[in-house]
Amino acid sequence: MRIAMIGTGYVGLVSGACFSEFGVETFCVDKNEEKIAQLNEGRIPIFEPGLADLVQKNRAAGRLFFTTDLKAAVKNADAVFIAVGTPSRRGDGHADLSYVFAAAEEIAHALSGYTVVVTKSTVPVGTGRRVAEIIRRVRPDADFDVASNPEFLREGSAIGDFMRPDRVVIGCESDSAATIMRALYRPLYLIETPIVMTTLETAELAKYAANSFLAMKITFINEVANFCERVGADVHDVARAIGLDGRIGSKFLHPGPGFGGSCFPKDTLAFVRSGADAGVPQRLIETVIELNDRRKEEMAGRIIDACGGSVEGKTVAILGLTFKPNTDDMRDSPSLSVVPALQRAGAQIRAYDPEGMKEAATILTEVEYCKDAYDAIDGADCVAILTEWNEFRALNLQRVRSLLNRPVMVDLRNIYKPGDMAAAGFDYFSIGRPNVRPAQQAAPRPVLIAEGN
Repeated sequence: MRIAMIGTGYVGLVSGACFSEFGVETFCVDKNEEKIAQLNEGRIPIFEPGLADLVQKNRAAGRLFFTTDLKAAVKNADAVFIAVGTPSRRGDGHADLSYVFAAAEEIAHALSGYTVVVTKSTVPVGTGRRVAEIIRRVRPDADFDVASNPEFLREGSAIGDFMRPDRVVIGCESDSAATIMRALYRPLYLIETPIVMTTLETAELAKYAANSFLAMKITFINEVANFCERVGADVHDVARAIGLDGRIGSKFLHPGPGFGGSCFPKDTLAFVRSGADAGVPQRLIETVIELNDRRKEEMAGRIIDACGGSVEGKTVAILGLTFKPNTDDMRDSPSLSVVPALQRAGAQIRAYDPEGMKEAATILTEVEYCKDAYDAIDGADCVAILTEWNEFRALNLQRVRSLLNRPVMVDLRNIYKPGDMAAAGFDYFSIGRPNVRPAQQAAPRPVLIAEGN
């Protein structure tokens, strides 16, 4: 089979590489000549574990190609995937579909023979119908169907998510389109992956509903963490207690500084705007957005409080700048709220991130970017962990303490245990758990003994 993937951003590049791994002849198309040149030289413009090796392997096997020639890529393709960006539209928060519609028009001019045109980008309900209208207007003679195939990839583990997904959602309304889409995903049938075949509108809505629900889980546990702090409870024990309930599940019940990235912020906002347009306001998700925005702003205050109520003239070491580990993505990262707020309060910032500093430097100015975690900590008055990169999970605490002017750590990802930090001599502040100081030891958890019958 042969496909064209229009757009070599995160979704298009990962999806194209993975389809080629399935044995599909894949042509990835982008107008950015510099990016295509980089890809043809084997240089990957994003950081995603395993992606560089996958691209190299399938280019060498003659299954994966990168080009700026959309017409040549679309010619004789069984399916053409639209995987361009759908950022929040400036001013109103709706998804900006201009790139999707422009791609649809270009695809229409290039179609030859029956083709399934697939929206892979995250798009509001009704987009697939509009794509079909554009193609019919441009090419009334075209033989095609439109399908919706939303992606559910997590940055940092995208290849595994594509190769071993929880499910594949396909929205289409003809047997011909369904046959081609099933054939493309045939390797997943062998591992019994659920394939949800549905309508265009249902598939489009499913993506927004999924991301909004996950964002809601994150916001919920952050609210519970605030409650735990007030009453002396441990949010991790609460999360475990409720997460063991099969109706709830344990994933996305990890407290932190708020969600960010390329998906949740824009998708929750687009979900709310689309719901309002349809006359069904999504009040719950409106509140989720409001609470998450407020939480990011509050995180700088926690660091300031840990520093005695003022960071004027003090140095704060920031470990982690990306919105999550195993990516270089800075979009809507909590660090974009925390660092400027600390700077406005008079702090000097020394920062380190394993992959995100190049991008961060274009956004966060007057920051001293360091070569590693210990370099950032050296001479600081406080260290704050914003992203849970693995290399931050086992820092040499004695070395950290010796490098700090004061042994203060603010752990916004809860990667250390309060008792261990107190024993190591730190003033330790985390999320949803009691704060500890060197003189304190975390109280032992009560042992519950079930009485016999």
